[in-house]
Amino acid sequence: MLEKAEGAQEPIKVEFDNFEHGFPEGFGPGWWGTLAYWIGIAFAIFQLYVAAFNYLPSQVVRGVHVGFLILLTFGLIGNFTAKSDFGRAIGWLIGGMGFLCGLYQWIFYADLIARDGDPTRLDLVVGTLLAVLIFEGTRRLMGAALPLMCGACLVYWFFGQYLPSPLNHRGYDFDQIVTHLSFGTEGFYGVPIYVSATYIFLFILFGSFLERAGMIQLFTDVSLGLFGRTRGGPAKVAVFASGMMGTISGSGVANVVTVGQFTIPLMIRFGYRRAFAAGVEATASMGGQIMPPVMGAVAFIMAETLGVQYSEIVKAAAIPAMLYFASAFWMVHLEAGKHGLTGMKRSEIPSAWKALVTRWYLVLPLAALVYMLFEGFTPLYAGSMGLALTVALILGTAITTGASSMAIRYVFWIGLALVVAALSRDGLQIVPVAGVVVALIVITAFVRGGFSALRACRDALAESAKSAITVGMACAIVGVIIGMMSQTGVGTIFGGWVIDLGEKSLFLALIMTMLLSILLGTGIPTIPTYIITAALAAPALAKLGVPLIASHMFAFYYGIMADLSPPVALAALAAAPIAKENPDKIGWEAMRIALAGYVIPFIFVYSPALMLQGGDPMAAKLGFYGAVALATVKALVAIALFGMVAIGFLFTRLTFLERLVALGAALCLLGDFPFSDTAGFLLAAAIVLWQWRRRPPAPVEAV
Repeated sequence: MLEKAEGAQEPIKVEFDNFEHGFPEGFGPGWWGTLAYWIGIAFAIFQLYVAAFNYLPSQVVRGVHVGFLILLTFGLIGNFTAKSDFGRAIGWLIGGMGFLCGLYQWIFYADLIARDGDPTRLDLVVGTLLAVLIFEGTRRLMGAALPLMCGACLVYWFFGQYLPSPLNHRGYDFDQIVTHLSFGTEGFYGVPIYVSATYIFLFILFGSFLERAGMIQLFTDVSLGLFGRTRGGPAKVAVFASGMMGTISGSGVANVVTVGQFTIPLMIRFGYRRAFAAGVEATASMGGQIMPPVMGAVAFIMAETLGVQYSEIVKAAAIPAMLYFASAFWMVHLEAGKHGLTGMKRSEIPSAWKALVTRWYLVLPLAALVYMLFEGFTPLYAGSMGLALTVALILGTAITTGASSMAIRYVFWIGLALVVAALSRDGLQIVPVAGVVVALIVITAFVRGGFSALRACRDALAESAKSAITVGMACAIVGVIIGMMSQTGVGTIFGGWVIDLGEKSLFLALIMTMLLSILLGTGIPTIPTYIITAALAAPALAKLGVPLIASHMFAFYYGIMADLSPPVALAALAAAPIAKENPDKIGWEAMRIALAGYVIPFIFVYSPALMLQGGDPMAAKLGFYGAVALATVKALVAIALFGMVAIGFLFTRLTFLERLVALGAALCLLGDFPFSDTAGFLLAAAIVLWQWRRRPPAPVEAV
């Protein structure tokens, strides 16, 4: 990456008017890019120190984290958009002011605690400047939608006492608001920024190192080998590869612009419409946020908000995530059958088995991460160990590449394993593990080709810092909403409306929450969408009897669906330049392909067993695992029927009447009335048998 930073002095052209889908490659022109590169490395090293040793107070960590975010936000935007060195210098100067605001939390940490509630004039100046920089930085990164929404909350916070009851509050002075917002733990430095400063950054780093190790290529080769020759194989490759990559990146838009560079042109080449091909990639990539074990940043925030272990979130998300990707698979299978699309030739695809045999070791960090999460280790510890294992694999591979025989390689890896085992006799501690990594770095520096591996690791540190900016700034600015709601109590008003509506009909309350999530998600990232909806509606749904994790996951799902829903559809925007197609067309296709994503949340609310949660009405009759099996089968049949309705094909094209029958069967399986399941299964069987009878005759081979 450093080499890319040393380019010409011309400003780098970007595709859209903001950077929400990610910054361009590199770090900017000339030595400005070098500056951003090394600051990114410093940011990553600070976060690694926090994850490994955690000696600093939480408030200090949050402050420095936000300081780095603001510094890199304005610095990189200046690097990529300014037309002169003076403009870039202004960007870095403004970013430096934000970094000093973050350091203020560290330098005056004890004093700020001592005078809590009685700020000095300097406190108010720093707090106000921090708010201005976070709002402007977010606007430059993501456009105006999220800052305007948070700005409206700020206006209500200042002037809400003049509104009529029940919307009014008691009124708050300027110093009360600034102190609560900029120096407490329920404003800019609330739970979202805490999660960004710990779990999120670490897992972004983990994903970045796995990519450097070759994980994308492994996923692509395996998916090509497994599905390339099947009907509509290229689209199934996209679904599988994007889903697997999503397990470690957790970023939908990032998946689109990385995996999509390969899968979208491949689908178009094999006959899929451009809009459909881009819609498949957008759907699969956004699903990465709900795909265990890593999932998206929201999963970490959810675990912290609910006060449960992260493994509980992973277990609850597992079956719905598999249903989501099974639905996408089914959709592309039906589309391929409808248009007679075939698979790839044997000569065009690699061997899945050979890919696994050759690079099986790349799965080890992911397997270790999953094991530790389910054994009850904290995500911070599990992520640190997974990252250390990934770095060891990268460096160990570089060390053994030049070995003269296979025996030497085996001796090295066995010896490394024995060293780690000896150091971990009393439990795997971070200091000995860090010592092993440092030793590998030193050895790598003295072997042939070792510097390229070290540069790859260094680049991964810098790229991770750049990737964390958009997520981190979103986590910071939504602190306005959290702070406003915690101080004014306005969330109880909306929650009361949902509860009143739910007492008449839970279905209507769910519809209201769904529309709120999609509306809020129009133009803003998944994280703030979830935080707002979870704060407003999820507690109300829980009071209506919906299990707590299910109510929060309901808000999470529709925050993701908002990124697929026009008119904004950020994932479609990211796919549009690759597919050379209109983003709105891609968005509508993505909505059709992701139909299950709009349906599954309703299924797990009415059947909590689908999320391995208690309280399912069928558990009393069938037992817990019987209820899980029934809920899963019902969901599979329902999404299969919805796929038939959306695509209009099963064994042959469906007539309008057949679509109506299939839709009726699906709705019966989702319904909660006497004999609804029986009616749904009977109608489903009838439409499948009828389609089987209408199937076209098999072609007769010429003699």
